Amino acid sequence: MGVTGPRGFRASGVAAGIKEGGRPDLALVVNDGPRREATGLFTTNRVKAAPVLWSEQVLRERRLRAVVLNSGGANACTGPEGFRDTHSTAERVAGELGTGAIEVAVCSTGLIGQRLPMEALLSGVSTAAGELSDSGRAAEDAATAILTTDSGPKQAFVRHPSGFSVGAMVKGAGMIAPNLATMLAVLTTDAVAEPDVLDEALRRAAATTFERLDVDGGTSTNDTVLLLSSGASGVAVDTDELTGILTETCAELVRHLQYDAEGATKAVDVTVRGAVREADAVRIARVVAEDNLVGTALFGSDPNWGRIAMAAGRALADTDTDAEAMEIALNGVTLYSAGVPVAEREVVDLSGREVEIVIDLRSGPHEATVYTTDLSHGYVEENSAYSS
Repeated sequence: MGVTGPRGFRASGVAAGIKEGGRPDLALVVNDGPRREATGLFTTNRVKAAPVLWSEQVLRERRLRAVVLNSGGANACTGPEGFRDTHSTAERVAGELGTGAIEVAVCSTGLIGQRLPMEALLSGVSTAAGELSDSGRAAEDAATAILTTDSGPKQAFVRHPSGFSVGAMVKGAGMIAPNLATMLAVLTTDAVAEPDVLDEALRRAAATTFERLDVDGGTSTNDTVLLLSSGASGVAVDTDELTGILTETCAELVRHLQYDAEGATKAVDVTVRGAVREADAVRIARVVAEDNLVGTALFGSDPNWGRIAMAAGRALADTDTDAEAMEIALNGVTLYSAGVPVAEREVVDLSGREVEIVIDLRSGPHEATVYTTDLSHGYVEENSAYSS
C-alpha cells in the first residue's frame, strides 16, 4: 500500500492526455479527514516552478484537502501564464471536492519551459475526482501517473505499534541532489498531529534521508515533499514518535530512488566518519558522491581509492582536518591509511550491485552517509536523449 494505506485518504491516477501515447499522467490524493493538517518542503533552487510557488503559498495555512500532481510537463519557467495555469488546476480540484483552492497543493514534473495542455489537464482532474478510491490499486495508479523516466511506481507503508500509520509515494530518477533530491513525494498519515509537530518531524526525517540522496548534483526546479494528516486513527503523536516512523518511511523511498536512478548499475553508500562536525561529514561525502571520476571508476567495478582520496581531499580544503590521518575502505576492505596504501585494490570485489565507501577522518565524533550511484553509459545516453 501507499498513500491510501492510512485511514482517511483516497487517491486516483488517470491518463489525461498530457503525455503522448495514452500513458497515465495525472494523480489526485484527497484527505477526507476529519483533520486536514499539512506541511511541506520545497526545492532550494532559485528557479522555482509555478506549482512550487503556488504550494508554498497555500501551505502557509498548514491545511490541505488535496494534492494534484501531473507528469508530462514541469510548468517551470513559464512566467505568469504558468502560475495562472497552476491556479486554474487548483480551482478545478477545489470545485470537484467542494473546498477552496487554498486547500489544494499542485505538483508538476517533466519538461521545463513548456506550458501544460490545460484543456486536457482540467478534464483529467474531473476524471480523477470521479475515480477516487481508498484501495491499494488506486494508490498504485496514483504512484504510476507521476512517473517520468522512472522504471516503475515507488511506494511505502509503515504501521506504528500504537495504531497509526504512514503511507507514501515518490517519483524521481534523474536530476537528483539535495535539497530534497529531485522528486515529488506525498506522504500521508492518519495520526493526530498539530502542524508544528508535522513540520518538525518532516524536517528531521528529510535531513537524514531525502537530503542525503545525491546522484548527479542537479537540484530540480520542482522538488516537493508534502505531508498530510487526516487524524482518522484517533492516535495522538509527539514529534519524536512521528519523526521515527517518517524517517523509516522516507528511508525506504530513498532506497527506491537510489536503485532506480537513471542508468545506475551500482547503489553506492558514501559514509564519512570521524568528522569534527556532522556538517563536514555530509559535505565531504557529498563531494565524493558527485565526483565524476569516482562514479566512472565504480561503473567499471574499479576500487580506485585514489580518486576517492582526491575528492575527499578537495572537500577538506576548507577544514583543519589532517588529511594524512584519513582511512578509506571499500566494501569492508581498508585500502588507504595514514597517507599510504595498505592493501592491493584487487582484493576488493565490486562486481555486485551494492558498494560501500567508508572514509574515516579520525578527527572527531560525527558521521554521515550520502546515497548515490555510479556514472554509467546508460546515464549519459538517457540524458542526452531526454530534455530536462
